Amino acid sequence: MGMTITEKILCRHTDLDEVRPGMLINAKVDIALGNDVTAPLAIDEFRKAGGKEVFDRDKVVLIPDHFTPNKDISSAAQCKIMRDFAREQKITHYYEVGEVGVEHALLPEKGIVLPGDLVIGADSHTCTYGALGAFATGVGSTDLAAAMLTGEVWFKVPETIKFVLSGKLNNWVSGKDLILYIIGRIGVDGALYKAMEFTGDTIASLTMADRFSIANMAIEAGGKNGIFIPDDVTEAYVKPRARRPYALYTSDPDAVYAQVMEIDVSKIEPQVAFPHLPSNTRGISQVGDVPLDQVVIGSCTNGRIEDLRVAAAVLKGRQADPRVRLIVIPATQEIYRTAMKEGLFDIFLDAHAAISTPTCGPCLGGHMGILAAGERALATTNRNFVGRMGHPRSEVYLSNPAVAAASAVMGRIAGPDELK
Repeated sequence: MGMTITEKILCRHTDLDEVRPGMLINAKVDIALGNDVTAPLAIDEFRKAGGKEVFDRDKVVLIPDHFTPNKDISSAAQCKIMRDFAREQKITHYYEVGEVGVEHALLPEKGIVLPGDLVIGADSHTCTYGALGAFATGVGSTDLAAAMLTGEVWFKVPETIKFVLSGKLNNWVSGKDLILYIIGRIGVDGALYKAMEFTGDTIASLTMADRFSIANMAIEAGGKNGIFIPDDVTEAYVKPRARRPYALYTSDPDAVYAQVMEIDVSKIEPQVAFPHLPSNTRGISQVGDVPLDQVVIGSCTNGRIEDLRVAAAVLKGRQADPRVRLIVIPATQEIYRTAMKEGLFDIFLDAHAAISTPTCGPCLGGHMGILAAGERALATTNRNFVGRMGHPRSEVYLSNPAVAAASAVMGRIAGPDELK
């Protein structure tokens, strides 16, 4: 009996010949990731366990991106704990403000995460790296501490749901819309502790940015991981960036799936997730009149250069409605530099947008765009839970960058085709 790509990668990181769903395994990790929110807890547990040295200073990655640049004394203290530990341990992949980026955009960009890797991170959106054909999943800070000590972590091998995407995308429809549509269909627990494998003839037409967006939000359906079979698009992205050898895996023809879901993408229009769940989705034609106070374009879901180009194309020659605060956040310093060189910043500034240095900031209600009671925001982020971006009586809606840009201009949620 064959194995899925998820099962193959997990198996490769053990001493076993095969793994099956439900098995408990100890697996060696290629990358163990922490950020300024989760790493200090892991470092404390590491010390309590008697840890003196991390298992491999090249494989432990520490990224200060959530509350940085430091928004207050508490966040400064968190970052100092991580910074001091990174220097003490001589961590190779620690990036300070000025060269850092949102972690799940930065690691692929720098070739730190590669196809075939087993990656854990004390952040739920670590599943982003499945776009590269890696097994990547979020863990708690205690599991991160154990991995920093031993280089291993235990898993229950997940079952896999295969999503077969076929057809041609409609105008303004992106990877973000595909995953919002899927979550809307199966719910926030529809893939609970399951691998979400994305395949079908549509995949070849998806950019890496689209794939990152889809894998990023697997967790919003309860998924253990989201994953794509590597192809020519993957290789074109990875080859110039890879820092070490990597392995390409595919699923066997006789692999067993818990479920197979076929989706005709030609029937999907741009999607909007209404409060207070990513599964509360509607097509743009069904949104109605929803006035906005703020629009945020950025995050680990949609802060890549492709996302900024789409937003700029919609905003060019236009201005945000005076009632809307428009915030644009490139996900890494390289994306920031590229956007600046391409003239995208001029477009954003002419549209009266505020442009931020890379940060997770508003996505988690950290800083750079907190909402007051009664305010509404449309964001290209990944979560819209109660109080996610500020006051518990605020509202967050989710969309792709094109819809976000058009909505900033219109002062309400709107599709790009509504612009005159």
